[in-house]
Amino acid sequence: MIRWALVVLAVGIFGVPAEAAAQATRERLDNGLTVLVRENPVAPVVAVSLLVSMGTRWEEPSNAGISNFVHAVMVRGTAKRSGAQLAEAIAALGGKISATGEMDYSEIRASALSRFWRELLEFTAELALEPKLSPTEVDGERAWLVGRIQKRRDNAPARAFDEFFAALYGAHPYALQVLGTPESLGRVDHSAIVAWYRRFYRPERMTLAVSGQLAPAEVFAEARRLFGRLERGGPVIAPSRPAPVNPGTRRAFEQPAQQAQILVGGIAPSLDHPDHAAVKVLSTILGGGMAGRLFVELRDKRGLAYTAAAYYDPVREPGALILYLGTAPQNAMKAEEALLQEVERVRTDPVGADELSRAKGYLLGRYAMDRRTNERLAWYLAFYEVEGVGQDYAERYRGGVEAVTSGDVLRVARQYLGTLTTVVLRPR
Repeated sequence: MIRWALVVLAVGIFGVPAEAAAQATRERLDNGLTVLVRENPVAPVVAVSLLVSMGTRWEEPSNAGISNFVHAVMVRGTAKRSGAQLAEAIAALGGKISATGEMDYSEIRASALSRFWRELLEFTAELALEPKLSPTEVDGERAWLVGRIQKRRDNAPARAFDEFFAALYGAHPYALQVLGTPESLGRVDHSAIVAWYRRFYRPERMTLAVSGQLAPAEVFAEARRLFGRLERGGPVIAPSRPAPVNPGTRRAFEQPAQQAQILVGGIAPSLDHPDHAAVKVLSTILGGGMAGRLFVELRDKRGLAYTAAAYYDPVREPGALILYLGTAPQNAMKAEEALLQEVERVRTDPVGADELSRAKGYLLGRYAMDRRTNERLAWYLAFYEVEGVGQDYAERYRGGVEAVTSGDVLRVARQYLGTLTTVVLRPR
């Protein structure tokens, strides 16, 4: 999943009701690998999420996209079978498997019918610990990824978000694209892929989460058998990074498109920051569904936008609060002015009790809906561990949202929407 997809999901994915997290059990293997298991007796499906602390956060402009590139090559086969054979074997279990690199982590994700959980876990371990990483696959995967990069650049909304992150984060690695660039991928050869894999695929950097119809004790035993032989590695020291500094600039681009894209926003709190819940509520007030201010005021009442939303993508380091409009080119100037007026309004006038209550209900309702599948539950377990916020985070977050006051919303609006970076992409 690339950053555009992450941004689209960010309104509703960062939180799980406390009752879901409370059912998880945890064990750390002797080599440092963390295993988390949630027993779910309802659905006859098991899901596995193996997260590795490896992603854009550790990359440079010169090798941007290497984490995702490694996983594109990984899924082409293991020491025991080809990628096609692996996919067929898991399909016979009623399941699937995939691997991707992201900003704060990389993931191997797999699912199957519960009665095949042992086989699924074994296939996951095979892909993670015994990838073939064949040199004959590198050029083909690079060409495929470069095609995806070009397709993304030709997509006006996706390019607008990429330009926004580049403008907002500057020299910080969150400015880099998860897919990389044709130039950076061109510098990544087979030896670089093998070295990057070996640098990060170490047990102390890995979290294995499993959710489904199974007994935790049996999963722990199987995890020890499959992953316990992996030797602990040395520390991976991330290079010193400059803190992201919101430049408060406005950049305009031209590209063939049907609509103009307008993005306005600034640096926002990280996932574990005390202001996280308040900014999530602020984001929801502005762009939470069809009742958000941007949708009601700019789309419904004034007809200035086809799409109106707000996104807050919380991550390990400072995130971004983004207000987004897709509008007709002839309305772009008026739409941008109206958007800035809504920003000023939320920074000046306290939010009413009814609107605040609606925003909280929308947030917590979306969170509850998102934890319905074992795939999402397994991911949440691993995600909270990798991000270092603890397995009680969901309960703390729920309490934080419920405790947000109108004064809190006004305070974070003034703080995080005080200096705005703007990107406008318009048709030529």
